[in-house]
Amino acid sequence: MTPEFIVTSLIIVASPGTGVLYTLAAGLARGSRASVITAFACTLGIIPHIAAAALGLAALLHTSALLFQALKYAGVAYLLYMAWQMLRQRGALAIGQEKGPRSAIDIVTTGILINILNPKLSIFFFAFLPQFISVTEPSPLARMLELSAAFMAMTFSVFMVYGLAAATIREHVISRPRVLAWMRRAFAGAFVALGAKLAFAER
Repeated sequence: MTPEFIVTSLIIVASPGTGVLYTLAAGLARGSRASVITAFACTLGIIPHIAAAALGLAALLHTSALLFQALKYAGVAYLLYMAWQMLRQRGALAIGQEKGPRSAIDIVTTGILINILNPKLSIFFFAFLPQFISVTEPSPLARMLELSAAFMAMTFSVFMVYGLAAATIREHVISRPRVLAWMRRAFAGAFVALGAKLAFAER
């Protein structure tokens, strides 16, 4: 595993996106346990995209305008739904909900869906990982899976740091109604902005 791969992967993982935003929101809304669960869920959401890249399905997604658009707009709709849930204080990020098994399932489901419904991820892995696989590699698929596992480990670690950092200031936020209201609007607006960005994304 080259230093170039590690550095590039860390930059990509740490860059603000839907997964980072959701993990931060979970840490602020639900605390440290929820932030770790969310980081794990977002990491699991990467697996279908890695599988698509390994099996060549990402190439189909890249060439099929209809398939790409369908998945893209499903992702946009889900991000807008999350913004609405945030404003209404409903769903996995509702502050004050009971933190039981049902809540954990909601968090995991949302985290996985956020990444699955982003067609750019499949195309990203299709274009990104092969750059670090030598043409003389005897087992390219095994090498690709190895790099994918490393990327997932970095994703989980970085997201967990984001979430736990957000969880440390949770009490300061929820004890101030005005700050709490601002936070809900800010996260809702961010989800809308990411939805708009995805809506205008090209293959």
